[in-house]
Amino acid sequence: MKIAICTDAWHPQVNGVVRTLATTVDRLIRRGHEVELVTPSQFFTLPLPGYSEIRLAMAPRFGTRRTLGDFAPDIVHIATEGPIGWSARGWCKANRVPFTSAFHTRFPDYAAVRTGIDAAHFWPLMRRFHAASHAVLVSTPTLAAELAGHGIGHAQLWSRGIDGDLFRPDHAPFDLYEGLPRPIMLNVGRVAIEKNLAAFLDADAPGTKVVVGDGPDLAALRARYPHVRFLGALSGERLAQAYAGADVFVFPSRTDTFGLVMIEALACGLPVAGYPVAGPLDIVGKTGRGPGGDLPMQIGALDDDLGLAIAKALRCDRLGAAVHGASYNWDRATDQFLAALTAAASRRVREAIAA
Repeated sequence: MKIAICTDAWHPQVNGVVRTLATTVDRLIRRGHEVELVTPSQFFTLPLPGYSEIRLAMAPRFGTRRTLGDFAPDIVHIATEGPIGWSARGWCKANRVPFTSAFHTRFPDYAAVRTGIDAAHFWPLMRRFHAASHAVLVSTPTLAAELAGHGIGHAQLWSRGIDGDLFRPDHAPFDLYEGLPRPIMLNVGRVAIEKNLAAFLDADAPGTKVVVGDGPDLAALRARYPHVRFLGALSGERLAQAYAGADVFVFPSRTDTFGLVMIEALACGLPVAGYPVAGPLDIVGKTGRGPGGDLPMQIGALDDDLGLAIAKALRCDRLGAAVHGASYNWDRATDQFLAALTAAASRRVREAIAA
């Protein structure tokens, strides 16, 4: 199948969206599919105000349409609701080519945090963007239900996975933890306002707080919290060692749609503490026994009091956490992705025959 993937989020950005797309593209090519990418690297870009790591394509309409026209895809997947996403949507509608879309980021909540404008004002734009999509791919059932409540009712599940060869419990000790007071509480991700890091850094919890990642708020948080260890961005073996060597993973975000870092942490045997919101509820579960509440052991703890969640998570089962984290599989996630795209492409063929 000829698959075009259009995204405003791509390398050198480091985030869950980019990792998900890059891993999926790799799996698709391995399975023999022909994949064409439309990304910001093909256009003149400008940094997003207040977030220079994210660069937006300027006037990508012509280039997007030329690339898609030359490739002649069977199906288009539009990953983001940015300039490239809107350009690709316009081409698909004009040329009667089916497309799927994805809801990776709670853009209304993100925009509300950044602008102070109520998130409700941004949902009509989301409904318009996704209305013509054959399927809106979402990472969890909770997110699907949430979108349905906002009038986006054609969601399909596209889960996530981990690199089992990398994210595992049996790593060598992490040298940067040597001599630090225990327990070590770790957070990994973008250092940005929407991640709600202050809730973690202000939490009443003894031990050492460690933050791995980069972002626009890094300098300000370093100055505000001199007792916190900010290690910057890590990847590969060093990141896995950081997970495996900590005592609890703290995920304070209330706006993430999934939280890929949570399953990476779990796969390394690290219990998770967070708020009882979408994302953590779909991975850790309300009782800490998984989303179905049926795991034989607790793998984490969720509570509106983050300090209490941390204390509870520190008593959870590390082996159980590793087993649950390892159950997230990229090949199974790719099966879900392909099923949605195949159904959309088949619908196009049926409609052509009927005409």
